[in-house]
Amino acid sequence: MAAGNVEKSPALILKSFSLPFGVQAFKALGDETRLRILHILFHFGELSITDLELILDFTQTKVARQMGVLKNASLIQSRRVDHWVLYKIKDEALEFLSGLLSYIEKEAQIQKDKSVCEVLSSNRELSINKISLKQYKPLQS
Repeated sequence: MAAGNVEKSPALILKSFSLPFGVQAFKALGDETRLRILHILFHFGELSITDLELILDFTQTKVARQMGVLKNASLIQSRRVDHWVLYKIKDEALEFLSGLLSYIEKEAQIQKDKSVCEVLSSNRELSINKISLKQYKPLQS
């Protein structure tokens, strides 16, 4: 399910924010890479830095640095699953970002990002099916 379609609890919706939060949030939104990351997370939910590297065609260092800025601005959160760290937009920021991100929806680069993400998602589903059917064997070291 796409993050943009998640039902929001009224208690989690950001109705107002402090001046320091606003300053950090708008600074974070002032960069094309961070807007692309937020747009991807908004439409495709939780992703790892590795996923974002593939979609954006950036280095891990560049993606990680941008994720740090977004996290410090309280726009995203992370959780650890085994050896993966997954990132998603904070529930409190979904409504705030949905209106802003809708303005860039038709940009060519945003459309390209969405297309790459959809291919990545379909490939991931194939891998998950192979793992569940025990057809996938990790490389032996």
